[in-house]
Amino acid sequence: MAAFTGSRGRVAAVSDEQILDAYRFLAAEEGVFCEPASAASVAGLLTHGLPVPEGTAAPESVVCVLTGHGLKDPDTALGKAPAVIGCEPTTAAVEKIVFG
Repeated sequence: MAAFTGSRGRVAAVSDEQILDAYRFLAAEEGVFCEPASAASVAGLLTHGLPVPEGTAAPESVVCVLTGHGLKDPDTALGKAPAVIGCEPTTAAVEKIVFG
């Protein structure tokens, strides 16, 4: 509790859909493959923003702890991922798919 209050911590609820939005955001924007539940802290930040109490400076950094790897819940990853695109197993073929 001391760490929570001393760091100006906050607790706020987020929905499952907000967590999945953060899960997709982390994968698409940061290249992080985390377990969906692990994205809850990022969902909170994206949903509620960063409150800065009056008379205090905004923090220089914010830490969101991600505790689980995406392979802890492969069904969500497979269910949320776009369809697999097949190609020949060559660098040129992959580059053509990715870069057009």
